[in-house]
Amino acid sequence: MRQTNGKTAETMKKHIILTLMALAMALTASAQRIPSRIELKNNSVVTFAKEAVDSIRELPEVGIKVYPVNGRGVSRDFLYSQIRNIEYHETKPTGDNANRNTVAGAHLLEYPHLKEGSDQLLVVHSTNDYGITYSLEWDCSKKSQRWTAYEFHNGLPNNKVGRNDNFVADPDIPSEYQTTTKDYSGSGYTRGHMCPSMDRQSSVEQNRQTFYMSNMHPQLAGHNNGIWNDLEQKVNAWGNNASFRDTLYVVKAGTIDNPDQVSGKTTSGLLIPKYFYMAILCLKDGQWKAIAFWTEHTSSTNATVSSCAMSVRELEKRTGIDFFCNLPDDIEEAVETKFSRGDWGL
Repeated sequence: MRQTNGKTAETMKKHIILTLMALAMALTASAQRIPSRIELKNNSVVTFAKEAVDSIRELPEVGIKVYPVNGRGVSRDFLYSQIRNIEYHETKPTGDNANRNTVAGAHLLEYPHLKEGSDQLLVVHSTNDYGITYSLEWDCSKKSQRWTAYEFHNGLPNNKVGRNDNFVADPDIPSEYQTTTKDYSGSGYTRGHMCPSMDRQSSVEQNRQTFYMSNMHPQLAGHNNGIWNDLEQKVNAWGNNASFRDTLYVVKAGTIDNPDQVSGKTTSGLLIPKYFYMAILCLKDGQWKAIAFWTEHTSSTNATVSSCAMSVRELEKRTGIDFFCNLPDDIEEAVETKFSRGDWGL
């Protein structure tokens, strides 16, 4: 598994190649720091019992997000601009989840289980102002992404910055494995976003990153502008509704792993997914729920958002991908095996 992180223009040019042996060593040595006391600049102090915190997420140059044990409770966000000092408990080893990702840095709750391997690239795009824009797993041998994953939360405001529309090659993918706009020219397929422009409206820089070609799959216009757009609009409405979610975790992709789920290739050699899917996880007031969607990649369909809905577990059976593997096992089992359309307003 190779990993890149697009934190700045300078780091975007760097490609970190990790062997499986190095990853195993990093995992053995890794430990999760748990905050015991956060002192804020307004002179207030927030304390955390060691046994009450499952993990924290550090957003470079932005802040930290503290998750309660087993996801039971509301996560807390702290911006570095608000923090005067942080004190930590003794380190807490990782590994309390049987199927969680073992690749260093792949602990985010929206991540599916990584395929790993020397031809797989984990790419994280971010901005200094708003942290992670989205992440994706890129299959270098197929020049295609396996999935794009991202979040909605209150730290990512909708500032309505508009649509950048400048499609460019992903600077965090080595040139020999990149796709470009030329790959789509005359193909008869649109450049179908996985993380859409409308879902990343906090800043111009953030929106610009959604137009990297690695965030695209070839899509028929009828699908891209039809049922896929309907699904995107629904996810966007959930994500921008703070009364609906504390955090919404989103995974989107087209099927490329199974040859039976690939329709063929474009004239330039791009894989054409036979199906597209979404897996959605929501946390609100300490309560979890999840839903998935599966669509056939056709020019016209009578499918609706509701008719495409299914459990995450059913989606896992169809794709062979383990979604939301970083959740504690008991929560993962509960939310993935059932779903209610009514919980999602469908």
